[in-house]
Amino acid sequence: MTSTTPPVVRPTAAERARTVACRPSAAVCAAGVSGSRVLAHATTKAGSVLLVVPAAGELAVAVRTAEDGDLAALVMVTDHAPVSLRDPVRAQLWLSGWLAPVPDDETREAALEFAEVLPAGALLDVGVSATLLRLDLAEVVLGENGGTTEIEPEDYTAANPDPLVAVESSALQHLDADHPEELALLRSRIPAQWLAAGDVVRPLGLDRAGFRLRIESGRGHRDVRVPFDVPVDSEDALGPAVHRMMCAARRCCRVSD
Repeated sequence: MTSTTPPVVRPTAAERARTVACRPSAAVCAAGVSGSRVLAHATTKAGSVLLVVPAAGELAVAVRTAEDGDLAALVMVTDHAPVSLRDPVRAQLWLSGWLAPVPDDETREAALEFAEVLPAGALLDVGVSATLLRLDLAEVVLGENGGTTEIEPEDYTAANPDPLVAVESSALQHLDADHPEELALLRSRIPAQWLAAGDVVRPLGLDRAGFRLRIESGRGHRDVRVPFDVPVDSEDALGPAVHRMMCAARRCCRVSD
């Protein structure tokens, strides 16, 4: 198969970490705390890691009563694929540091910064049945594809989430359920030697650089990128980029035929 696709580009590890941080599934492990609910979590545009937890919960109580005024903690965010896959976990992010209550005179500003990236309903309960905590970040580790990458906290806080993070899930679900022809065209961009009879190709991810596909087979699975001709920088640029990709794939398929 003749390929005219450009070299594969992918977001940086810090960008990927900030994108995973936008996912809703989070858990906290802290010294002396057996378990605690996270009502909502966010990394603000300025890179501040904030948690909303029950005010009467074990975690909030442990933070308030900590001798040094803060508590060693690990926040783990799990990124699940938006379509049904045999192995649905795409990535995990571990944010380590020290949890402390947001001071009363900073709570309103911190809540507004939180709401700017995630307008969670739990913010309305802050000061009543919920408490806002801030993680003083010491270590960032991103787990992907069976490996881990350590990221400097400064790089994490300076990075931005992927510009398509808000529309990725709906776009992939729509592709998977309603556009078998387009999915077949994306499959045609995978090197033939990577595919065997009976292999199933599913949409795995979408970011500014292009699509990620999951090849599921009896041998396990393999992930591959199909890049846009030019990385996109906004949701508005997604439609034209996908159109150009599909047109290029159709031309290649006609040449192959």
